[in-house]
Amino acid sequence: MRSQPLSVPDAIRARRTVRHYRPDPVAPALLDDVLDLAVQAPSAWNMQDRSIVVVTDERRRAALSDAAFGQPQPREAPVVLVFVADPGAWEAPNADIAEAAARSGAWNAEFTAMFETRAEYHALRERGLLRENAVKNAMIAATYVMLAAAGHGLASAPMNGWDPDLVKSAVGITDPDLAIAVLVTLGYAKDPVPHPGRRPRARTVYAEEYGRVPA
Repeated sequence: MRSQPLSVPDAIRARRTVRHYRPDPVAPALLDDVLDLAVQAPSAWNMQDRSIVVVTDERRRAALSDAAFGQPQPREAPVVLVFVADPGAWEAPNADIAEAAARSGAWNAEFTAMFETRAEYHALRERGLLRENAVKNAMIAATYVMLAAAGHGLASAPMNGWDPDLVKSAVGITDPDLAIAVLVTLGYAKDPVPHPGRRPRARTVYAEEYGRVPA
């Protein structure tokens, strides 16, 4: 762990997608800190409908590499985080979510009542968007992980090329309704990775309506 973590802007600028790693382990205290920051990520209605499976076992990491069509990151990195999205999480009572928000003063009675009706989730179900919603929430948490890792001097790589059934098998998931959102490898870069560059902001940032370049 760095003696002084990077600021958020510096972590954003320092982060790279790293595909090859040294075998050095990630200290448990450092991994705990990254995970503590990951679960601070926001989610719609604070439903927290995402989980993280922390994989350090060499055999399971090899299985994840196979699930990712032989990509080397899971075999080389000492830690692989599997982000799991739960489209059905909203159907549970989830009383603890509302109670914690009420105790902190984050939610008033009106907002808590809206949470209890789950009206938005019924609408998502009717539109077939429950899975998409949960995956979005999981991806936000994955972004938190990568920035937290960069802040502490760890390398990472988001992975989006894999067979979901094989990933589930590698981490013991049998529920067909759970979705794999993304895999993120964590460790120490084998070699420095240069920044590949980004297009000028005017190519991707617009004012008020799509395609209108800011003045």
